[in-house]
Amino acid sequence: MCDEVDIEQDSLCGEPAQFDPTFRGPVKKRKCNDIICCFLFTAAILGYVLLGILAFCYGDPRHVLYPRNSTGWFCGIGPNKDRPNLFYFDILRCVPSVNVMPTTLNGFQCPITKVCVEKCPSSFWAVGKPSYLPTVKPASVFNQSLCVPSLHLENTTLTVKDIVDKELCPFFHMPTISVLGRCLPDVAALGKIPSAFSNIPGLPSVKLINSSTKDILKGFNARGVGIRILEDFVSSWRWILVGLLPAVVVSMLLLLLLRFPAPVRVRMAVILGALCPGVGGIWHCCNQFVIYNEDTASIIKTGFKFRVLYPITWVYFLFPLYFVECTWIFITIFRLQGLKMIIALIQESSKAIGHMMWALLYPLVTFVLLLACVACWGSTALCLATAGSPIYKVVALKSRTSNCKSIIGTDNCDPQTFTPSDYPDCPSARCIFINYNKEGLLQMDALQFLNFVTFFWCVNFVLALSQCTLAGAFASYYWAFNKPGDIPSSPVWGGFMRSLRYHVGSLALGSFLLILETVGMVVLRVLNIIVVSLLFLHFTFSSIIRMCKWMNGYSRIAFLKRLR
Repeated sequence: MCDEVDIEQDSLCGEPAQFDPTFRGPVKKRKCNDIICCFLFTAAILGYVLLGILAFCYGDPRHVLYPRNSTGWFCGIGPNKDRPNLFYFDILRCVPSVNVMPTTLNGFQCPITKVCVEKCPSSFWAVGKPSYLPTVKPASVFNQSLCVPSLHLENTTLTVKDIVDKELCPFFHMPTISVLGRCLPDVAALGKIPSAFSNIPGLPSVKLINSSTKDILKGFNARGVGIRILEDFVSSWRWILVGLLPAVVVSMLLLLLLRFPAPVRVRMAVILGALCPGVGGIWHCCNQFVIYNEDTASIIKTGFKFRVLYPITWVYFLFPLYFVECTWIFITIFRLQGLKMIIALIQESSKAIGHMMWALLYPLVTFVLLLACVACWGSTALCLATAGSPIYKVVALKSRTSNCKSIIGTDNCDPQTFTPSDYPDCPSARCIFINYNKEGLLQMDALQFLNFVTFFWCVNFVLALSQCTLAGAFASYYWAFNKPGDIPSSPVWGGFMRSLRYHVGSLALGSFLLILETVGMVVLRVLNIIVVSLLFLHFTFSSIIRMCKWMNGYSRIAFLKRLR
């Protein structure tokens, strides 16, 4: 009878393998999986590298990292190393309602003189009428740091009027703040505009200054989303690193806790993770309730920061904390069997970690690889966004004069060969930098999309490689018959090399499927939002139509009752 059962099991499961005392760890002689996907992933990486090289050769990240003055020099580097901020002489002319040329130039660039300064002005100032007298020295009127670098106020023979007409120095300025290296008007100071500004020659009215300043800030915020994201990333990368480093330290501490016995770790997680914050929150709410219940005279203002002064507010905070804490205690008490199973699994994991200490450091390798992926994506996107050649156009600094109205900023120019004498009717004509060319092979949005998709593919591949490496390392521990004698000397390194040698294709295929799933989820969420909005509109209009029909019928009935 036993022989028949053994024969039946052999026919279902195959011939049982014989014990091999020399077998250690996973099978070493194996074949590569998903070779086609491996070649496709390798080709994608090579194409990504080629795209990055082309973007690096033709791109100019300084366009996003640093602002440029009227002559095309960058602020904050080179000759302007000590002057990181860009100051606009007459920033009100950047508003289309005041000057039509910003609309023609299609962007935040405007036909005014811009200089690099060390600090943005923080006060109201303007050239008064007495300062235009020929006997007044320009050095006593203007600030040298806000003037064109080629002008030296101490040695110039020009008068104040000549300097203002040629826009060598600003004839007024208002309080500004540095925003991404640009001196933009301070909205908080709009209500403090001096009344004397209404009598300054050439200066708009106070009302126009208020409206123009708000339009400028709206135009600055309405720039390309991609450029704004890159600028925010560049300006905040230090804070990102500051946030990542504590996260790495905390993660390493949690990994080091694996060396402690499992019951100790589970109890620490239960106590420190839920009981201590919950009990501390309940005690704090009760304490604040007692304090503010006795002092009712301080409750005189409204607003969120003053709402916490109400005793009832702390009662509202207390009940959710109490409910969550009680729920957690009941779950902990009635799920002791599940906790025992968790403790058993963690104990076995602790034994494996004890024989493979390098597994605790491998997450750092994954972290470095992910940082490399983010750095490659960010630098490539930045270079692609600035891969165009610089564009210079002829503009009139005094565009409101009759002789300069024909110059509307549509003619290209070369700053090295341009001379104002080419426009004798408009002495204020200048060749200034506008932006970078956005039409070309490297400026296509498809390349940015390709960069984005390849970035996600690489990130998913790195995560999959990490999981496969650790799985191979723990498999060597699992298959070791005599522990720790049969465990390989470097199981983590062996799992890493085995994953790279045999499983790149499978990991690449799985990573690509995750990208398709992510894209599909995004599309479904967008469609869900659209459908829900359409259904809401349909329900709203249906309700309005039904209400109108009901009111129409009700009015008819009321009218007939009156006729009776």
